[in-house]
Amino acid sequence: MKRSLDSRVDYSLILPVFCLLVIGVVAIYIAVSHDYPHNIWPILGQQLAWIVLGIIISFVVMFFNTKFLWQATPYLYALGLALMVLPLIFYNPNLVAATGAKNWVSIGGVTLFQPSEFMKISYILILARVVVQFTQKHKESERTIPLDFLLILWMIIFTLPVLGLLALQSDLGTALVFVAIFAGLVLLSGVSWKIIIPIFVTAVSGIAGFLAIFITKDGRAFIHQIGMPTYQINRILAWLNPFDYAQTTTYQQAQGQIAIGSGGLFGQGFNVSNLLIPVRESDMIFTVIAEDFGFIGSVLVITLYLLLIYRMLKITLKSNNQFYTYISTGFIMMLLFHIFENIGAVTGLLPLTGIPLPFISQGGSAIISNLIGVGLLLSMSYQTHLAEEKSGKTRFKRKKVVLKKVK
Repeated sequence: MKRSLDSRVDYSLILPVFCLLVIGVVAIYIAVSHDYPHNIWPILGQQLAWIVLGIIISFVVMFFNTKFLWQATPYLYALGLALMVLPLIFYNPNLVAATGAKNWVSIGGVTLFQPSEFMKISYILILARVVVQFTQKHKESERTIPLDFLLILWMIIFTLPVLGLLALQSDLGTALVFVAIFAGLVLLSGVSWKIIIPIFVTAVSGIAGFLAIFITKDGRAFIHQIGMPTYQINRILAWLNPFDYAQTTTYQQAQGQIAIGSGGLFGQGFNVSNLLIPVRESDMIFTVIAEDFGFIGSVLVITLYLLLIYRMLKITLKSNNQFYTYISTGFIMMLLFHIFENIGAVTGLLPLTGIPLPFISQGGSAIISNLIGVGLLLSMSYQTHLAEEKSGKTRFKRKKVVLKKVK
């Protein structure tokens, strides 16, 4: 029996996304009303327009089947790389001076979009395709260490162009997102722990060694000499000592942490702001939620994220489509890194890297990219329902009818 379109849509996935989008609009309104009171409605209207556009694209993506996605993936990857070249040519010198990165396309002083946000989706698709192709090609072969290394090599081949362009853009924060996606797909692909554990230990040792050098004054000078930009050194310094330079380089982080602490348990109330925090409508949006709605509001946001991840995992486990499974894993890793890094940075647990908070931070590129990812998960659920219909496994709930004997 054929089901209606409405019954194939996973509303339990849409609900937490919708709630997060609403929270984002409210938080942006609060931030903008204090920082740019004369531009409230233009900025808010622009954000709403991006959300509507993202929802429309997400709805269209929901109808993509596996065959179409598989065939379109190489073209999307190539298009993503081409778009990532644009910020190196078309950029705003003032924005580059402020952020230290050439990651936005700007023409005539107007900032248009951030190509790396869309590249995240293309990258997830291409890595998913690479892993599935490799697995199918070697399905008759026993998984050995050399075979695992060969798989990792293929994944690295498609990763290096992306990281190379991000290096030219000086966008370390976004590069870390791609590394997180890469790591998640390597783990899911079944690569031996004999490879993963040594790499993990090496990475942790490298980070510990870097910090050991960084905490010394001469060490920071040495790191700068070998090529690390000043703004990245300042961000790490701000993370280690946020209140030592609270009036200069660490002003944003220090103000953000004070705002979070001032929210207390229940917050100071709707549209209350006693502190100035630079660009809080974007990367620092969590400080607005914590200040106005306190610990309770912050926990609510984190709970919505956990609910969203749970629904994504449930959809993934229900699907028998290997390609979709790798796509959803990549997207889940992307979201988890964004959430963990953004909230960790504003609370002082991690260095600030300019990573937006999914579905909440102001910015069209990130919103649309995230909603495209949601569309892919909805497509996964939609295709699972179609497969159930074709196999006749769909169960329908029927009302129990009790017939009583009439006396």
